[in-house]
Amino acid sequence: VQLQASGGGLVHTGGSLRLSCTASARTFSYKPVGWFRQATGKEREFVAGIGRAGVITDYADSVKDRFTISRDNSKRTVYLQMNNLKPEDTAVYSCAAARASVTTRSPYDYDSWGQGTLVTVSS
Repeated sequence: VQLQASGGGLVHTGGSLRLSCTASARTFSYKPVGWFRQATGKEREFVAGIGRAGVITDYADSVKDRFTISRDNSKRTVYLQMNNLKPEDTAVYSCAAARASVTTRSPYDYDSWGQGTLVTVSS
């Protein structure tokens, strides 16, 4: 499965963006998906994850109540709606498919990483 992230850009503090993660194969619908981000000079960190059916979701504490992950398997796409963005959200955001049947917070449990999309939040 090949994944492609898109939707990044430059926004002011308090603004919103919606990221998309689109897959090349129908098998995507059988895989949990995670969003991760990596800021300059920092480790890659978990942002949000969603189960195969889109019912189970998980969020990092730093984005809970501001970000919403969802998926549309008919479009082979997972979305990350980001509201009330803060300068500390600035990073390259990437999506990946989990190897297991559930989402985890470790990037080592994922593969099929897509090329990331840059999100910059100005203060």
